[in-house]
Amino acid sequence: MDSARKTAVKILKEVFCEDSYSNIVLGKELNKSSMNNKDKALTTEIVYGTLKYKDTIDIILSYYIKSGLKKLDIDILNILRISIYQIRYLDKIPEFAVVNEAVELAKRRAVKSARLVNGVLRNYLRNSNIDYYKKSNNIEKLCFEYSFPKWMVNLFNNQYGKEQTKNILQGLNEVPKVTVRVNNLKTNYEEAWEKLLENGYDIEEGRICPEAIIINKGKNIENNPLFKDGLITVQDESAMMVAPSMELQENMTVLDLCSAPGGKTCHIAEIINNSGKIFAFDIHENKLPLIKENANRLGITNIKCTSLDACNYMNIYEEKGDRVLIDVPCSGLGIIRKKPEIKWNKSEESLKSLIKIQRKIMLNAAKYVKEGGKLIYATCTLNKEENEENIKWFVKKRPDFQIEPIYYGKLDNIIYDKEGYMTILPNKYMDGFFIAKMIRRR
Repeated sequence: MDSARKTAVKILKEVFCEDSYSNIVLGKELNKSSMNNKDKALTTEIVYGTLKYKDTIDIILSYYIKSGLKKLDIDILNILRISIYQIRYLDKIPEFAVVNEAVELAKRRAVKSARLVNGVLRNYLRNSNIDYYKKSNNIEKLCFEYSFPKWMVNLFNNQYGKEQTKNILQGLNEVPKVTVRVNNLKTNYEEAWEKLLENGYDIEEGRICPEAIIINKGKNIENNPLFKDGLITVQDESAMMVAPSMELQENMTVLDLCSAPGGKTCHIAEIINNSGKIFAFDIHENKLPLIKENANRLGITNIKCTSLDACNYMNIYEEKGDRVLIDVPCSGLGIIRKKPEIKWNKSEESLKSLIKIQRKIMLNAAKYVKEGGKLIYATCTLNKEENEENIKWFVKKRPDFQIEPIYYGKLDNIIYDKEGYMTILPNKYMDGFFIAKMIRRR
């Protein structure tokens, strides 16, 4: 029989040992599970929470397991991790229940393992006031408090400064709100709002986008008739700001070079009222059905999907685009609140290799822009080398492109650079994001 904690241990093993994406593995396991909704919610909480605070939890465990964590069976280690997470970060679960469940799970491996788990957790409970962090270095203190790798904290500190770094780390550890975009092809904001209320959802208006509705509480939105019938779709409000930044008009030709799963592509189609042409490309052919599926659900008919590596130039699209969008492959440092394993499966070196790909895509994309057309560059990372530095490099390479300012009004988590581009810092409502817009002059 499934249990929340047993399922969480299974998911964490796949994420840590096979570099799987937490959201995909979690969704797969919960869909086939016989657990009730309450236990499924607990599984989700434990998985994301343990991933979020893994380093801090491991530092604590190392205090009690002198032989080191690497020698432990991975399932026993994950049983200990989820237990420390529940005791340290969750108030709603009694400590004795956490320990008892952990011991029962460990018994399935070996009696000796169960004794180890029991001893470590009870020892932790007896010493809950210990200061596990004794160093005075501010960076390492932030690493422990927010559970981030040192290289990443250093990166944010060097690029954003001490105070902003703390805000970023806090924002990336927030539990994300679900936000939906109203599809104006099928309904309007007021009608969608009323129907969500009728369906028992606790909702509020988006922070900045006129199509955004924030879901505070309610059943799985993707099982709701409004979603299934295409009146709404799930999209983070940061991503929702990309299409309006393009200054779209009806009957335009738009190229989206890195399109899957198609959230921004479909938003573009909605804004231009199903007119014009949208060419949606993605390197992964198996992801193209996701775009088509989303478009069909939303009633969109003007998108043509094609498999294409954006690093490869295609002369048939030269100067075809009134607007060209490149939501380039990036390090994803802005979406850690949704995919906390990014903390542990990225390295500083991997960021460098991405920049070469991003710049190659930028140069190709520039050739597809008509004279007077616009190129929009977007990422879901906060690394300035992938964002601002790439834009500075690009306009030197292509002086016929000029940065145009983007402005959405004052919001605490938005930074407007004097050059005109925009960085969105993460909080409980929005992912970290970067958007720049450039017009092609003569």
